[in-house]
Parts: sequence; C-alpha cells; structure tokens
Amino acid sequence: MAAAAGPGTFKVIITRKLPPKCQVHFDTETARLASSGKTIEVLYHDSDEPLPHDTLVEWAAVGVDGIYCLLSDKISSDVIEASGDSLKVVSTMSVGYNHVDVSACISKQVKVGNTPDALTETTADLAVGLLLATARRIPEGVAAVKAGEWTTWKPMWLTGPDVCKSTVGIVGMGRIGTEIAKRLGLGFGCKILYTGGSGPKPDAEAAAGGAEFRELDALLEESDFVVLACALNDKTRHLIGAPQLAKMKKEAMLVNIARGEVID
Repeated sequence: MAAAAGPGTFKVIITRKLPPKCQVHFDTETARLASSGKTIEVLYHDSDEPLPHDTLVEWAAVGVDGIYCLLSDKISSDVIEASGDSLKVVSTMSVGYNHVDVSACISKQVKVGNTPDALTETTADLAVGLLLATARRIPEGVAAVKAGEWTTWKPMWLTGPDVCKSTVGIVGMGRIGTEIAKRLGLGFGCKILYTGGSGPKPDAEAAAGGAEFRELDALLEESDFVVLACALNDKTRHLIGAPQLAKMKKEAMLVNIARGEVID
C-alpha cells in the first residue's frame, strides 16, 4: 500500500522535462505554498525521453497526490492501483486522454484533467502545412535537391495537385477540424465536406464559409484530400482501413493529425 504524504505536503510526479514557462510557473506556485507552510515533493523525470513504465509504477507507490503526464505515458490501472488511496488527480498535457485509464480513475475517485483548446490554432496550421507539403511534394523536392538531383527547371518535375478550389473532407469537425475548415474554405476557396459522430454542425459550417455534412463513405468518395481530426475511441480505432481507402479517388491524399490508431 502506498504511503500517504504528511499533512501540508503534496507529492507530485512529473513524467517529462517541463517547458521553461511551465517551470517558472511551477517554481512560483511552490514558493507560494511554502510561504503558507505547505510543501511539494516532486518526483521529476528531467528528460525529453519517456519515463519507463516500471519506474512510473514505483514512483506512484510512494503515495503521490498528483501525476502530470504526456500522451506517451500510459496511466494504466496498475499505476492507479499502485498509488493506493493517495492519488487525487491525473493531468495530461494533451487534448486526448486515451492513454489514461479513465475507468480506473473513476473507481478511485481520481480527477482527470486535459488541455483542450491549448493548441487548436497550432494544430490546424500544422494540418494545412502537411496537406500543402504532400500535395506540392515539398519533402521530395528538398530530398532531391540535397541529393544533387536538381539540374534545371523542368515543367513536369515533381508537380502535384492544386489545393486551391479542391474538395477537402474533414473527419472530425471539433475545434481543430473547424479551424482547418476555416483556413482551407475561406483562405484557399476549397469545398469543405465533413463528417463526425455528432452529426451536422451549422455553426461550424457557417464558420468555414459553407461546409457540407456527409456520411463517411460519401466524403471519402468525393474528396481530393481527406484530413483526419477525430478523437481516438472505440468507434474511431481503425476507422480508415482497406475498405475505406478503396472508396477514395485514386489520386486522393490522406492527412492524419489524429492518433495513429485511427488508421489501420
């Protein structure tokens, strides 16, 4: 059984090296608590590499109040059980929380926190960047230049399809999906199709300049580009497999900014 922290003492696991701003905030909060007679004991994995799972279980067993983790850290039932009755909160630096055993947390009355909307704009920018890089074959062009394959301008060398005025299908019209739709619909004049478990979303349609809802099969058949921006859950795991790929246009392109397991 994990040993609980003493009165006024909080034990916290931090599974990865903190960004500088977070470290400053953490130090400030620690000093504030110290001024009121409270202390924080930190088990800190000061590295950009993942904390070994066995170590995470061992650290939890000392009786921690909180765990700060990343999406690559599996907060499984054995971690929750190892903490005994001391654990109060698990907080992940991600929107998705499929790496946390939520059922085990509920059974132990452990709160789970995530960071929705923290990187909505950033992730939408990345999605558009990946789509443009794929369509315009930018990574191939960079590799070719580095390999000395560039000689002179050739009209047909490394050409790709236009993104402008193409049809883009977005799977998952949440916060990030809507921002992607806005960028491509309003900025590139694309026809935006979307699908998702929540059905039609009039507000998102209007924000993107007139997006249209489709069932998944119809979206795949009509789209020149398909962007996956859905959450990973039991319904979306392997959502895109051989049957779905066969429905897409032969020249269509698929961009996945969701969890890898959304694709088989």
